[in-house]
Order: sequence, then C-alpha cells, then structure tokens
Amino acid sequence: MMRWKKTGQESAHDLPEKEAPGQGSVYDLPEKEASGQRNAHDLPEKEASGQRNAHDLLKKEAPGQGGQKLCWNRKKRTAVALVLTVLLLALVIVAGILCGEKALKTDLALASQPPGPAHPFGTDWMGRDMLARTLKGLSLSIVIGGAASIASGALSLGFGILAATLGRKADAAVSYLIDLILGIPHLLLLVLISLAVGRGLRGVVLGIVLTHWPTLARVIRGEILQLKEQPYILAAGKLGKSRRYIVLHHMLPNILPQFLTGMLLTFPHAILHESSITFLGFGLSSEQPAIGNILSESMRYLITRNWWLAIFPGILLVCVVLLFQYLGESLRRFADPAGAHR
Repeated sequence: MMRWKKTGQESAHDLPEKEAPGQGSVYDLPEKEASGQRNAHDLPEKEASGQRNAHDLLKKEAPGQGGQKLCWNRKKRTAVALVLTVLLLALVIVAGILCGEKALKTDLALASQPPGPAHPFGTDWMGRDMLARTLKGLSLSIVIGGAASIASGALSLGFGILAATLGRKADAAVSYLIDLILGIPHLLLLVLISLAVGRGLRGVVLGIVLTHWPTLARVIRGEILQLKEQPYILAAGKLGKSRRYIVLHHMLPNILPQFLTGMLLTFPHAILHESSITFLGFGLSSEQPAIGNILSESMRYLITRNWWLAIFPGILLVCVVLLFQYLGESLRRFADPAGAHR
C-alpha cells in the first residue's frame, strides 16, 4: 500500500512534469507569434520576389520587342539601300549624258595614254577619254535595258493574264509559245531577231523584248492560277463580277510586287545581252560609244599592253549589273509580306 501510495504520489508529483509540455506549448505561443510575425515580414519579400518575377516577365518579352526592332531596322536598311542604288544609277545616266561630246572628241597627241590624273581611265588609240566613253556607254546601256525591260514586262503581264484567265485553249497556246522560245538558245535567237529587223538600236530593243518575256510570263501565269482558287475570287465571280473587273481589282494588286520585281530583275540580263550582241557586231553601230563596242575595239589593242581599254569598262559594266540585281532582290524582300515576320 505504501509502495502504491508512493507511486501515486510520484505520479501526482509527476503531473507538473507531464503538464510541462503543455505548459511549454503555452509558453511557446510567443515563439509561434514571433514566427507568425516573421511570416508576416516575409510577405513583402514574397511580394518583392513577385515584382521581380513580373520584371523578369517584362525582360522575357524584350526579345520579341527586339525582334520587331530588328525587323524594322532591316526594312529601314533595305529602303535606304534602294534609294542609294537608284541615286547611283541615276548619277551614272546623268554623267553619261553630260559626257556625250567629250566621249567623241579625238586628240591624237594624247593617244594611248595610261591612266593618270588628267585621264583616270586613260585614253584610247584616238586620244578619246575612256572615262567619258565608259560613262556614255553605261548610260546608253541602262536606257536601252530599261526600255526593253519595261516593254518585255508589259508583254509578260499580258500573256500571263491571257493564259490564266481565258481557258484551257489559250493556256495551252501561250504555254506552247513559251516552251518554244525557251527551247531556242537565248543569244542565238537574240542575234537572229536583231538581224531580221536590221540591227541597230531597233534590232537590239526588239530582240531583247521578244526573248525576255517568257520567263516572267510563266511566273505571272502561276500566280494567277493560284489566285483563281482563292475564296474571295470565287465569291466575286458568284456575285456576277465580270472577268475584267476581277483581273483589274483583285488579281493585279496581288501580283504587282512579283511583276515589278521580275521586271526589275530583267534589267541586268537586258544590259548584258545588249553589250553581248554589240560586242559580236550584231547590235549598235560602231560610231556609238556603247560598252559592247568599247570592249570589242579594245580586243585589238590588248596585245600592245593597253590593258585599261578593257579592264575599266568591263569592271563598271559588272558593277552596274550587280547594282540592278541587288536592287531587284532588295525590292523583292521589301515587298514580300512574309519577310516582315522574319
């Protein structure tokens, strides 16, 4: 009994020790409140981290804005390059017009002089200034190539629209004509047409016009065939719009960028072919200071070490051709709707 009581007393005395954890939990309330206060103090930190995350989102959006800025800068550079190229080509034409008389002036006392301060491109065997003759020849080639390219582009547009809109028979006839012209060697057909119409300026222009339209006509035909299947074209036909109205108001605005680019890209081909047939003797007359005549005449004097007679005109001809090609490619990129998202 005594032992039981002792144990009972010990258990009674032990109650505070058992309650101690409870009391300790009560006494621990300030610690929990303090931790709660710490959690409350942590809220601004979380809000700050949230703000940092928001700033990070804005930073993540920055690459998209940078892509738009890069795209805009690319378009701006393309537009500036277009303007500079056009101004440079216009400067060549104006310089050639102003040098017309100087290009024909002869002075045997200055014959076959190498390049120097007075004559940067040297003089030929008749004392004519090669810089003036080169600029005059380039301006003549640009004018001939421009006239021939515009006429050839108009022919391509007409045949392409006829082939795509007038039914299967018209399409077959135009396609057969395109294949026939493309099947003949280009330069050979150009020479034959030039000889048939009497050489000279008329023969060169007609030869270039009649040989350069098939490729662009095929492109225009393909574009119009795709446009014919578009819903708005079909809807316009169902609403009773005439074929002419559909072509003028719906098709032409859509193929205009491709047409302008293709016509501009025929410029370098026209210039090279004009120089080629003139060099071969089937183009412009020898009295005209065309690039083809200059290069053809210089071949007889290369063995006498008059290298400047062919080097400078040839380099400038290649530069003008590359400028026109760059102009066409820049216009294509500038007018391409898909290029705006690249």
